[in-house]
Order: sequence, then structure tokens, then C-alpha cells
Amino acid sequence: MKGHMNTNMGEILVDSEVVAKYAGSVAVECFGIVGMAALNVKDGLVKLLKKESLTHGINVVINNNKITIDFHVIVSYGVSISAVADNLISNVKYKVEEFTGMELEKINIFVEGVRVID
Repeated sequence: MKGHMNTNMGEILVDSEVVAKYAGSVAVECFGIVGMAALNVKDGLVKLLKKESLTHGINVVINNNKITIDFHVIVSYGVSISAVADNLISNVKYKVEEFTGMELEKINIFVEGVRVID
């Protein structure tokens, strides 16, 4: 579903894919996030996605101009997962709400793996 806003100049539609791409770019800038994770349901494997395919680790649902985002992430080894999650939530909430003008209702974070960074 698309988000929409009515202005005096007309209607603005925001696709969930746009929100996912923006949220993904914000997420990988957060401390402790190595990248987005893609799940291979068939094999149960998790793989780190390249920056070009950030949206595959993110699911965005827009309902009545309220956004719900699911992140599947891989975190750095040795960091506090709760601190990384809090940082991710606050950064994404602020930046996505500013970017879209819509309310972020819920952010779900699924930590799919841990990676050692050289």
C-alpha cells in the first residue's frame, strides 16, 4: 500500500519501496549494523546483502499513513545488541518521519547474525 498526502497542489503518493530504500540507507549508517540480512527460507541460511540490495532485508507496510518497518540485520561482534537496536530505532524513526511526513507506528528488528569486522 502507498502512503498519501493531499496538498493544495494535488496528491502525493509515497511507495513502500521508497521508504524501504531510505530506511535501509539510514540503518547501515548506524553504529553496530554490518548490513541487511537476506533469509533463504528453503535452506535456513542468512547472508549479508550488498548495499545495492538493501531493501531485501526490509519489509515496509503503510496503512492509513502509518508506517511499520521490519529490519532483518546483521550486527557487529562485541556490541550491545540492545544499544544498537535503540540507536537504530531512534535514527530511523526521526529520519523516516522527516523524510515522508508520515508517522512511524512500529519498528521491528530481527537480528539474523553476528559478524566480526576487521
